[in-house]
Amino acid sequence: MTQLVPPAPDKLLPCSFYQQPVTDVARNLLGKLLVRSHDGLRASGTIIEAEAYRGEEDLACHAKAGYTRRTAVMYGKAGTSYVYFTYGMHWMLNIVCEDTGFPAAVLIRAIVVVEGSDWVSDNRPSVSPKHWCDGPAKLTRALQIDGTHNGLDLCIQPDQLWVEEGIKIDDSQVNQTPRIGLGNVPEPWLSIPWRFHTSILNTLIPR
Repeated sequence: MTQLVPPAPDKLLPCSFYQQPVTDVARNLLGKLLVRSHDGLRASGTIIEAEAYRGEEDLACHAKAGYTRRTAVMYGKAGTSYVYFTYGMHWMLNIVCEDTGFPAAVLIRAIVVVEGSDWVSDNRPSVSPKHWCDGPAKLTRALQIDGTHNGLDLCIQPDQLWVEEGIKIDDSQVNQTPRIGLGNVPEPWLSIPWRFHTSILNTLIPR
């Protein structure tokens, strides 16, 4: 990992960024830098894939169950982390969006490691770098993100997890498709194209 440098005010994404419509946030997170601090050092990765989940009417969204102990974070302040456990084995990192009281969040699905590759490699032993963080459960394992990171404010003096400005991804370099792994979710939610990803950084991933 590299020496920890606190996020500069002009680099840290403000809460207003996450108060936009969740689909806009998901698209605009592409190219941004997800940063994880650990023991005074930092690792980071450029976000290359994200999915939007919006409201109780979205039958692919956890909020379809309404306000529960699990989903309470989703009804909170934009820019808050929502980290949940799934399939009895995986942690998933999301960021709450839109207005307080309205449940919406972006699932961070994949990143390309920029800093801290030695630490990430230790967390992903015997895994090729191209597969370190090419899935939502893989990136949380690589960055040691778990339930202790649920409910963090990523905008106000973050000390464990935050998002910084990164590189610009042009619209021509963005693919928009249905979300992945929804199982028996009915239409139109099964096919609604709320997954955003880019392959522009693939050539930068070590093999």
